[in-house]
Amino acid sequence: MLNPSRCHGQLISFAHLSSFTACRAHMSDKEHARRHVKWFRDSSPYINAHRGRTFVIYVDGAGLSHDNFPLIIQDIVLLHSLGVRIVLVYGATPQINRNLARRGIVSESAEGIRITTAEMLPHVQEVVGRLRSDIESMLSMGATNSPQHGADIAVVSGNVIRARPLGVRDGIDFHNTGEIRRVNADLIARLLSMRTLLLVSPLGYSLSGQMFNLHGSALAADVAVALGADKLIYLASENGVKDSQGDVITELQADAIKPDEYPPYSPVAQAREACLRGVPRCHLISFRDDGSLLEELFTRDGIGTQITETSYEQIRAAAADDISGIMELLAPLEASGTLLKRPRETLETEISRFLIIERDGMVVGCAALYPYDTRAELACLATHPDYRNDNRGEMLLDAIEANARTLGVKTIFALTTHTAQWFSDHGFIPGSTKDLPSEKRALYNYQRNSKVLVKTL
Repeated sequence: MLNPSRCHGQLISFAHLSSFTACRAHMSDKEHARRHVKWFRDSSPYINAHRGRTFVIYVDGAGLSHDNFPLIIQDIVLLHSLGVRIVLVYGATPQINRNLARRGIVSESAEGIRITTAEMLPHVQEVVGRLRSDIESMLSMGATNSPQHGADIAVVSGNVIRARPLGVRDGIDFHNTGEIRRVNADLIARLLSMRTLLLVSPLGYSLSGQMFNLHGSALAADVAVALGADKLIYLASENGVKDSQGDVITELQADAIKPDEYPPYSPVAQAREACLRGVPRCHLISFRDDGSLLEELFTRDGIGTQITETSYEQIRAAAADDISGIMELLAPLEASGTLLKRPRETLETEISRFLIIERDGMVVGCAALYPYDTRAELACLATHPDYRNDNRGEMLLDAIEANARTLGVKTIFALTTHTAQWFSDHGFIPGSTKDLPSEKRALYNYQRNSKVLVKTL
């Protein structure tokens, strides 16, 4: 999906470009075509970034039974067609529960995981095998006029997981419930290099031929770590992590998540562990939201929660490659007269003065520092309109002040016609042209009549 649009609450995705009837009723064909083109153009950085990358995608058992699962399959096929290497891991908890209940077998759990007795194991095997066949069948679809037409995906599954018994813990015998001993990462990598899609079931095998029931969410994390996957994506019932107001938190750093606040086999806990073990990014999204997989991967802010080892938004020194992004950020402010226009040539010679906030490859904030002995000018402080409510201006100001101190600057000043109040709220006091260095005073535009604000460091 490219820069998703919503019509009556329904997400429009790549996979459903043939189902736009409702939305198109509210727009002309020409307007629809323009939006369509824009979606493709906006998606190109993500298509290029994801091509050749390895994603491990986990869908729990509830997701397999949900009405959206056929659409999830279509979106996975689309990702594969765009060059993403995919390992699909699935769970089977509700299906196993129903199977055992029909047979009058009581299933017990401990520590958040099923105790799999020898009596249960054949029924677990039956369910897991049937689900694997169903998924393979869905991935093999390619009828004319279907979204998967021409995809022709080769789906591979097999004994790529070595397992061992979970054993007896706190006096509880887990019988044929196991834990991952080794992931055959070399074999998986070879299969993925052949453009196959690997399907991994929640079963593992020992060297002696024993079979063990595995927890799918932990299995997905171990597979992602072993492969050195670029992303681990959990499709579960809940869409990400919510804050106290019930809103989705778009990004969390792994070390900020307290493990005792989540069940050990929950997607949040497993994503945290995967990040701490080297997976760069994990995503928590809901299978209930049509197109959530594409929206999470092909839009800048996604739809769910991204968990990273380190923040994917950073303040850093600007480089020549950032000039276009800075110009795009400053252009509306220059057009409104809030900032003086800086030609590209000026930015090219002054780029070393700039700091930027980069968010997933996009410049969302910038500021520049121009030293004059023990004084320095703070200039070009700007943030993207979509990112002005999360203290990024304060972050840039703090970073600029820190740089100024390292240069021995005692006082910083700013010239503004529109934002004097913001500077006053952040420790600046009104000044005059007398507070400017002589070089800057000589260039002062009295017709523009900018206010001078000063802050002592």
